[in-house]
Amino acid sequence: MTGQTDLPALLAAMEPVLTEDVWVFATLTPGVATPPGVTPLMTYAEAEGLTLIVRRDEAETAGLAHVFPSRRITLNIHSSLEAVGFLAALLPALAAAGIGVNPVSAFFHDHLFVPADRAEEALAILRRVATRAANG
Repeated sequence: MTGQTDLPALLAAMEPVLTEDVWVFATLTPGVATPPGVTPLMTYAEAEGLTLIVRRDEAETAGLAHVFPSRRITLNIHSSLEAVGFLAALLPALAAAGIGVNPVSAFFHDHLFVPADRAEEALAILRRVATRAANG
């Protein structure tokens, strides 16, 4: 269960999928518990605090300050955590369009959090990259 490492195969076979939920990034100071009703998609501990990626409605209901309203694009291909250049091949196309990205690599897939108001545009760009790679 190692995942794909071949860059041309990754680019040609990836299927970017956009989720409907709007996600935000929030932080809790060290030692502060996640508020009730907040179910983080991801957490990451840094020296300054615990970063949470949560649904915007949950953050707002819990009174959590948050930034970067975004939508998640999952790159549906089992990419190896050791794959070289996969995100590096994708992110310049988004950067050229002025679209900021917060990538998260998990065991099976890479996920891109892009501004909610530009998510459809980002999805179209990623699909074009995949189509170009598939057509050689």
